[in-house]
Amino acid sequence: MQIQIDSFILYLATERGLSAAYQLSVQQSLDKLTTWSKEHGHQQWRDLGTDELTSFLSHLRKKGLNASSVRITLVHLKIFFRFLQKRQLIDFDPAEPILAPKTASKLPETLNSQAVNQLLSSIDSSKKLAKRDLAILELFYSSGLRLSEICSSRLEHLDLEEQFLRVTGKGNKTRLVPIGGRALDAIQSYLTQERPLLVTRKSSSEIFISVRGTPLSPDRVRQIVKERAKQAGIQQNLYPHLLRHSFATHLLENGADLRVIQELLGHADISTTQIYTHVDQKRLKSIHQQFHPRG
Repeated sequence: MQIQIDSFILYLATERGLSAAYQLSVQQSLDKLTTWSKEHGHQQWRDLGTDELTSFLSHLRKKGLNASSVRITLVHLKIFFRFLQKRQLIDFDPAEPILAPKTASKLPETLNSQAVNQLLSSIDSSKKLAKRDLAILELFYSSGLRLSEICSSRLEHLDLEEQFLRVTGKGNKTRLVPIGGRALDAIQSYLTQERPLLVTRKSSSEIFISVRGTPLSPDRVRQIVKERAKQAGIQQNLYPHLLRHSFATHLLENGADLRVIQELLGHADISTTQIYTHVDQKRLKSIHQQFHPRG
């Protein structure tokens, strides 16, 4: 059984180009299935049918795994058994008929536009590292980038004249992201006045670097976001992905097409982007209840 798992993980890495983190997540799901299967006397993948896989998922729920995590495990099983069937290692796909458990819809947190302005206007650009931190925050909110995309952005990916940044997102997919005017000004100020002072022999071409000239780590960027929020007097728990959510929500509130937002965010599936329509519907309902005489 382990041979097929190893072959599948190699397939995810080489043919699908999926991240090491995703490969590890799949590996963990399949290791749990292997352990459960052997405990129940199943020594080959051919021994497992739909009933057995359903029992395995029920076993995970009984052990305390939430519905969202079970859904992820089921996705792993579906792509794994589809892989086995295509290579004629099993006669049929036992995972195909299984329906995913329903999960409660959790709307993303956002900052309102006033709080975003409060955050960005609170930074005194004359202070040390302020230009760098302002450029990071402006770019998060202007372009809706993921934390990993901010950290991996390089000078050669930046086109200041055309106002675009080329980023590589999930699944090694590359997209061009526009940079807003204020973010562009902040980035130019940082690149001309502050970054040259941070460069050392250790420095490479990452846009955002530390006082030691090394690339900023994701943990350090999270820390910067929290520190700047605290200094701005924002009580809400602020983290990089919340700025991404705010970017998408504010675009939708101002009339942007959902397909355009999908492209800007780098979502492979429109269903991932559709959660922001629920955020907007919630806002509209709140406004209606607040201002309508019979709301």
